[in-house]
Amino acid sequence: MAVLLRSVWDEARPGLAPVRVWRDWWLVGLSAPIAVIEGVLRPEVPWRVFSVVLTVGLVPTLLWRRTRPLAMVAVAFGACGLAALLTSGEPPGLHTMVFLVLLPYALFRWGSGREAAIGLVIVFGKVLVTGEESAGDLVGALAVLSAAMALGGALRYRARARAREFDQVKMLEREGLARDLHDTVAHHVSAIAIRAQAGLAMAPADPAAATDALRVIESEASRTLAEMRAMVRVLRRDLPAELSPSPRVTDLARLADPSRTGPAVEVEISGDVDELTPSVAAAVYRLAQESVTNARRHARHATRVSVRVAADDALVRLRVSDDGDTGLIRPSTSPGYGLIGMIERAQLLGGTCTAGPDPERGWTVTAVLPRAGWAK
Repeated sequence: MAVLLRSVWDEARPGLAPVRVWRDWWLVGLSAPIAVIEGVLRPEVPWRVFSVVLTVGLVPTLLWRRTRPLAMVAVAFGACGLAALLTSGEPPGLHTMVFLVLLPYALFRWGSGREAAIGLVIVFGKVLVTGEESAGDLVGALAVLSAAMALGGALRYRARARAREFDQVKMLEREGLARDLHDTVAHHVSAIAIRAQAGLAMAPADPAAATDALRVIESEASRTLAEMRAMVRVLRRDLPAELSPSPRVTDLARLADPSRTGPAVEVEISGDVDELTPSVAAAVYRLAQESVTNARRHARHATRVSVRVAADDALVRLRVSDDGDTGLIRPSTSPGYGLIGMIERAQLLGGTCTAGPDPERGWTVTAVLPRAGWAK
C-alpha cells in the first residue's frame, strides 16, 4: 500500500495541457451573465448581491483550470468555504456555481499526483466543514464531486493508454522499415564481397579487371553507407534480421490479383521507378498495400480500387482511391492503427501521407515521398 501511495504521489502531469480553447471563452462569457440574471430573477437567494459577486468572481478560474488546476481548486473552494463561514444562516451561492465541478475534474485530468491528493483534501474538506442542509444534500454533493474527479482520472489514463498504443504502432513501423533497410544493406555487402573476391582472383592476370572491380566496390560501398546512415536514424533498439527481398514498386502488380475477393484493383505506374532507393521503393509498396487492404476491408459497395504511382526527378507520388459508399462514416484506421503507421513511415522518409473521403464518393490515400528518401 505504501508503494502504491508513493507512486500516486510521485506521478507527473500527463504532458502539456491545452492552455485555452474556444470552449473556455464561451463558458466564461456565458457563466457571468447567467449568474447576474439568476441573481435578479431569484430574490429569495440568501446574500443575493454577495452571491452574485462571488459567483462572477470565480468564473475566471475556468481559464486556468488545466494549467494551474490545484491553484484554481484552492481559490474557488477556499473562497466558497470562507464565504460560508463569514455569513450567517444559509451559505451564499447560486445554481450557476455548478461550473465549479469542472475544477476537480480538471485537477484529476491534468494535475500531478501530489496536486490531485492535495486538491482532494481541499474539496472534501470544504464540503465537510461547511456542511449542507441535510445528510442527503451532503451525500449528493460528495457524489457529484467524486464522479467529476473519477471521470477526470478515467480520461487521463485512457489518453495514456491510447498514447502507448500509438507509440507501439510507430515502433512496429520503424521495425518494418529497418528490416527493409537491413535487406538492402545485406545485398550490397554481398555484392561487395563477390566483387572483391573476383578482383583478387583476376588481379595477377588482368590488372585492369581488378581496377574495374574496385570501382564497382566503391560504388556499392557508397550506397551501402548511405543506407546504413538511414538505418541509424530509425533504429532505437536491436532488431531481428529477416533476410527477405525488399518489395519494389513494380511488385504493386501483385495487388491486382484477380483471384482475390473484393473490389478490382487497377495499378498504374508512370515515370522512372527503377532507380528509386530501396527504402523509398519499399515504402511506396507498403503504403499502397495497406491502403488497398483498408479499402477491401472498409469500402462499402466498392467495385474498384485505383493505385497510381508517378515518379519524377524529385518526388514519388502515390494515390490510392476507391469508389465505395461514404454515406456512412468509414473508420479511418484499421484496428491496428494502420493509418498511423503509414503516416509514420512517410514522415521517417521525409514525406507526407494523408487520407480522407472524396467530395462525392469514395476514399483516397495520398502519399508524397522524396525520391532520394531521408530528408536532410
